[in-house]
Amino acid sequence: MQTITAPELAAWLGDDTRQKPVLLDVREPWEFQTCHIDGALPMPMNSVPARLTELDEDAPIVCICHHGARSMSVATFLERNGFTQVTNLTGGVHAWALQVDNAMPTY
Repeated sequence: MQTITAPELAAWLGDDTRQKPVLLDVREPWEFQTCHIDGALPMPMNSVPARLTELDEDAPIVCICHHGARSMSVATFLERNGFTQVTNLTGGVHAWALQVDNAMPTY
């Protein structure tokens, strides 16, 4: 599994020459409502197995949670189920708030 830092993800999202990733936010609904990266797809961790068909196996996917542990578990699960371009956001939305978007609420 690949990992990416918040500044690296921000650069990717700002690069019009690269295919945009699916930003798979695996946090709970209340966490997503508190803060999230624009364009993120909310899919709580426990719902991922039942919603697997909603995701493209060949699309780039960046898994996101609060600090990076839950998203790493989901990224591992996706890879075991045939997904080929899975990346985990190191430090999660907390790192995004600290390093990319200082206006984003933290919790």
